[in-house]
Amino acid sequence: MARGSAKAGLAQRSALPPRIAPTLKSLKSAQTRAKMIEATISCIVLRGYANTTTPMVAAEARLSRGAMLHHFENGAGLIKAVIVELHEERLRAFLREAETDNHDTATLVRSYWKQVQKPAFIAFHELVMAARSNADLARILKPLQIEFRERFNQQAVQLFPAWHADRRGFDLAMALSQTMLEGMAIQILTGAIDSAMVEPLLTQLEQQIRDLTPGLRPKPAAS
Repeated sequence: MARGSAKAGLAQRSALPPRIAPTLKSLKSAQTRAKMIEATISCIVLRGYANTTTPMVAAEARLSRGAMLHHFENGAGLIKAVIVELHEERLRAFLREAETDNHDTATLVRSYWKQVQKPAFIAFHELVMAARSNADLARILKPLQIEFRERFNQQAVQLFPAWHADRRGFDLAMALSQTMLEGMAIQILTGAIDSAMVEPLLTQLEQQIRDLTPGLRPKPAAS
């Protein structure tokens, strides 16, 4: 009986498809794609979306136009890959913070603020602004934005079990954080606010989030 079971188990394992290790060609292809995405982000940061062209990206990546077309058949495919990478970069940064034991409000606010100081946020902001008057770009950006927001919020709520009972409050806290921090980053870029205002604004945001957090909300004064 045991021998029969062992044979059956061996047969089942033999029936499984073999794990295919990445080939040198596939690794090189992935590296080339990553290089093109990074070059596109650099061009957008330095020159803006409207002034970024595929020949410019090819030159930045030190690749031929043919090599670019081999991996992305058109500019739309490349831009979609760029937006996906920008979102993934922010999610990876959030997950790195999630791996620490310190999940207090101040730590996560400061972590998000650090992310919107990076060139990747400038590139993303350029794409958002361009999508306002570019219908093709807007069609690419909008569904990816919705997907990012859902994934980000899903990760965030897992870090704070107290929010499970109040998703409306959680959604409000997330929207407040993203709107304020990204707005501050844009205003710093444009000189609309003085950098001396950053710390007081971050402290104020942290307090507002605490006031929304179940278990941390101030109790109403007795009448």
